[in-house]
Amino acid sequence: MNAKIRVLHPITRLIIGGAQENTLLTAALLDKAEWDVTVLCGPQTGSEGSLIETAQEWGLALTIEPTLVREINPLKDLLALLRMVRLMRQGNYTIVHTHSSKAGILGRWAAKLAGVPIIVHTIHGWGHHDRQHPLIRAYYILLEKLTLLITDKLIVVSSLNTTKGLADGIGRAEDYVVIRSGIELGRFGHPQVPRSETRATWGIPNDVAVVGTVTRLSPQKAPLDFVRAAALIAQRHPQTWFMMVGDGPLRGEVEALAAELGIADRLVLTGLRRDVPELMAAFDFFALSSLWEGLPRVLPQAMATGLPIVATACDGSAEAITDGENGFLVPPGEPAQLAERLCQLLADPALAEQMGVTGQDRVDEFSDERMVAQITALYRELLNQR
Repeated sequence: MNAKIRVLHPITRLIIGGAQENTLLTAALLDKAEWDVTVLCGPQTGSEGSLIETAQEWGLALTIEPTLVREINPLKDLLALLRMVRLMRQGNYTIVHTHSSKAGILGRWAAKLAGVPIIVHTIHGWGHHDRQHPLIRAYYILLEKLTLLITDKLIVVSSLNTTKGLADGIGRAEDYVVIRSGIELGRFGHPQVPRSETRATWGIPNDVAVVGTVTRLSPQKAPLDFVRAAALIAQRHPQTWFMMVGDGPLRGEVEALAAELGIADRLVLTGLRRDVPELMAAFDFFALSSLWEGLPRVLPQAMATGLPIVATACDGSAEAITDGENGFLVPPGEPAQLAERLCQLLADPALAEQMGVTGQDRVDEFSDERMVAQITALYRELLNQR
């Protein structure tokens, strides 16, 4: 019997987020007869919530490295590098597959120093973006260019991430492979609690339209733009309710703005929840106001639920949403345009229903099983090239 191939998945933080869910699903679904998989993460979580307990509940092998932190900290970063080198050597890993910006840089260099044969990195969304200071952005791009030299393959969750990387001079087209971030399709669109019961739990009437989002209340996701759009919608459709599922450092600002704009009584903030499929099933429309993304997993989740979507046209969102077919795309940072498209759907139930059906018809390409099959094929290909 052949020995299992040891794989390590370093990621900076196991907060509730798309990159983290992607990593845990990959670790959980890789064939245990072929692969011996461990997830490594730093200790930080935060107001966005933690998936450390989920990893433990799923029975995943999990190592928490106390020196791996999100912030730049030269001493801790050096310690994290050295400690990961030692762990990788002791663990005799054949593949190190990194996720997120910090673990992606430190983890890949640790793997190189440890003599790991195969080094893979998934870009769930670049760490650099146009809203950063130019010097900071240039520094992050330089780090990615240097680290690519020791990387066997970059996985991107969206072909637009490849386009962006190449435009910034990071590698060549053959360095990249697109593997879309997979979701548990069996959970979405099949709520375990009736829609009316979920609405009653949150005090939402059955006969009103609900515009909802599932997001982190953090600057990247622009939750204040969602609130501004909601207030504009409420002026034209006074019966509409709104729901934001998730938490984060901007929660206080979200609550204050909702009160200032007069929609606090119709904006439900659920905080962190584990019943996201049931909450999505209580929506009529899905909105995403992010300023930048990789390929947000909430979009295929909304598609699987049968929801028409209005999302900002940033990076991978355009690969899930075909404008005018299963939803609308609007420019980031323009809550008035987000509101306008949602009002269009509110005024045209037939169009909204058709968009929801179209989304369900094409969501299979985002299944977790397909994602893991493609990752497995990539691992085998790289092993054969050794």
